[in-house]
Amino acid sequence: MKDVLDYLTDLSQNNNREWFHANKDRYQNANTAFVRCIGELITAIGAFDAGILHNSPKELTFKMMRDTRFSRDKSPYNPMFRAHIAPAGKLPIPVGYYVAIAPGDRSFLGGGLFASMFKDATAMVRDHIAANGEAFGALLREEAFAARYRVKGEALKQVPKEYDATHPQAEYLKYKSWYVEAFVPDEAVADTDGFVRRAARAFRAMKPLNDYLNAALRNFKMPAR
Repeated sequence: MKDVLDYLTDLSQNNNREWFHANKDRYQNANTAFVRCIGELITAIGAFDAGILHNSPKELTFKMMRDTRFSRDKSPYNPMFRAHIAPAGKLPIPVGYYVAIAPGDRSFLGGGLFASMFKDATAMVRDHIAANGEAFGALLREEAFAARYRVKGEALKQVPKEYDATHPQAEYLKYKSWYVEAFVPDEAVADTDGFVRRAARAFRAMKPLNDYLNAALRNFKMPAR
């Protein structure tokens, strides 16, 4: 994984197509290392969440190429290796375990629902919290979870009018997405075996949030393209 970080550091400093293609071998080596790491993570996560074991590591990763059509930043590549390990592969729903490797101590591990653009999903989670507020509060207080995480997410300023503003979890009824993050320094990422163990512990602690959200999203259907 040190080679992965070194490659991404150089790409971030030379973010152009000429450099990328001139260093295609380095990209392929770094990508192979990242995919291998995801494979090891699937095995480690599978020890406590067997629902992700069927995945092929290569099918869980995201492309580096950026869509620059509507962006002021015309850099063609996102210097980051990313993957989502979930029951339906890299689709955002059902929720799963997100891995992002970026140099400069910007790597992070994530869980929960990041995608606030799916209005039906947001409504389903709000309804679930409204009806199962005690369970949501319990998972937030659970020692292993509370020691590591605070639920984040894009949120409204007020509780939507169709929900009770005095609900014990009213603050979370404002949310349009619900997720947690754990940042990992470069030194820890570079130690591949240590990184896999660290990530597995982090993901195990966030699993209760994933389970809660996936219960809410059980009947969600991804929009047709």
